[in-house]
Parts: sequence; structure tokens; C-alpha cells
Amino acid sequence: MLSRTADHLFWMSRYTERAENTARMLDVNYQTSLLPQSAAVAQVGWQGMLSISELMPAYTAKHGEIDPVRVMPFMVKDESNPSSIVSCLRAARENARAVRGSLTTEAWETQNQTWLEVNRMLRSGEFERDPGQFFEWVKFRSHLSRGVTVGTMLMDEALHFMRLGTFLERADNTARLVDVKFHAVQSDFFGAATEQDQEYDFYHWSAILRSVSGFEIYRKVYRDVIKPERVADLLILRADMPRSLHASMNEVVSNLASVANDQSNETRRRAGKIRAELQYGHIDEILANGLHAFLTQFLDRVNDLGARISRDFLVPA
Repeated sequence: MLSRTADHLFWMSRYTERAENTARMLDVNYQTSLLPQSAAVAQVGWQGMLSISELMPAYTAKHGEIDPVRVMPFMVKDESNPSSIVSCLRAARENARAVRGSLTTEAWETQNQTWLEVNRMLRSGEFERDPGQFFEWVKFRSHLSRGVTVGTMLMDEALHFMRLGTFLERADNTARLVDVKFHAVQSDFFGAATEQDQEYDFYHWSAILRSVSGFEIYRKVYRDVIKPERVADLLILRADMPRSLHASMNEVVSNLASVANDQSNETRRRAGKIRAELQYGHIDEILANGLHAFLTQFLDRVNDLGARISRDFLVPA
């Protein structure tokens, strides 16, 4: 496969997944903001949202103080923000258009229709009328794109590069979400002292689980009250949780093996090492050594992996 084609397919999938993850994070913040809470707690939530995407400097340069009324449009429809939902969907569609001949008709039409529809929805004010419904729509279109891709594409290198993009992006976003949200409430590891704190804890952690479609999975796996260390275990180490770091890295390793070439041995080794540490890791050890340090290192290694994949297979930046 031509490296330029592989590059477009890889980034088309990354941008589609990024739009979905941004919608998930905005949705959990929006739903949490509807709960009774102080202005300071709400401020921390929106600040965390910008930190996850490393957009704090860009936001403050444009808008100054953090204000939910400005953060939401900045993250959804600001075309000057390269990580906004509309920017990601546009980039996904442009990458798809560049390799139209490598996609099935269904895969192309799904990307194109998503782009046309999101523009119509933003023009008509549907996002402002019901943000929750808009975020659900973004998630659904990403699900549809993945389903159509797997259901209609030939299982060759094109599909493997698309899957690589999806799961590398997912690993990155899940790690960022866990890192920021676990630091939003400093007291969580020590248990909630009062009934009011316990109630806040429940809503805080259940909102995080819902943001990764993990609430029902948590109930099924642990059959217990929601505890921070188990949320971390589910989102980091469980291979059967679709959006966990372990599940994402399983897919990255598998798809890397399918497109391996003479110069990708070191990239495969590094990916396999990350996967092995997740496979044989224990949440107590991770928490004892520091969750933030673990996730920061994980993000650095995933970014290194992305750069190596680009160097081994794709068009040089």
C-alpha cells in the first residue's frame, strides 16, 4: 500500500475517534454541571476538560477566564480549534475524500453524510437547544463509521491502518480522561467522609464510567458500589472492557503485526512491551507507585508509538 494512502486512512480514523471522545468528555461535564455543586467545583471540571485536550493556552488566549458558556462552543464548533468536534469531523472527511478509491461506497458516504449533517445541525442551533442530544449524535455517527468500515471493507492493510488509528487515539484519550478525572477530587482515594461526599463521589465516578460507556459493565464485573480503585482497574487493566488501555493496546499490537515491514520491528517491540505491562500489571501496584506518573508515562509512550508508526509506514511529517 502507498504510504500516502495509509496516512490518510490512519488519520481519518484518528479524527473520527477524537470527535467521539471529545463528545464523550463534554457530555460527562455537561451532565455533571446539572448536579448541585459549587462554582469552584464546576470550574475545576471545565478546566480539566481543557487540560485533557491540552487546549488551556489556546482557550485562555482567546477567551480569558474559564466559562462553561464559552468552553462548550470552543470545544464543539470553533473551527480555529483543531481539536473541536467540527474540526475533527472536517479533517476526517478530508482524509476520506483524499483516498475515496480505497474506501467502500458505504464507508465514504458515512463520513460525508456526517460532515454535511453536523454543519446543518450547528447552523440550525440544535447543539444549543439540546447539547446532550447533540453529543449522543456524534457518538452514534462514530459507532456507525466503525461498524460500516468493519462490515464492508476488505480485511487488508487499509483496514488495519484504520484500526491502528482508532485504537491508538482511544488509548490516548482514555488515559487522559482517567488522569484528569482522578485528580479532580483529591480526597477520593481516602474514602468519602460524609454522606454528602459519598453522594458526590457516586455521581462523579458514575459520570466518568458513563463517559466511556462503562457504567453497566462496572456493575456486571464488580457487582458492588463504585470505588475509585476499581474504576481505575476497569479503565486501565481490564482486557474485556472495550475502551480500556489494555483492550486498546491489544488492538494496536494485533494490527501492527498485520502490517509489519522490515523497519517496524522496534515499533512492534515497544507496543508489545506496553501491552505486556498492562496484561501483567496490578492496580494496587500502579496506585502505590502513583497513578499520575503511570498515566503520564503511558501517554508519552503512546505518542512515541504514533511517531514511530508514522516514520515506519506513513508519509513523513
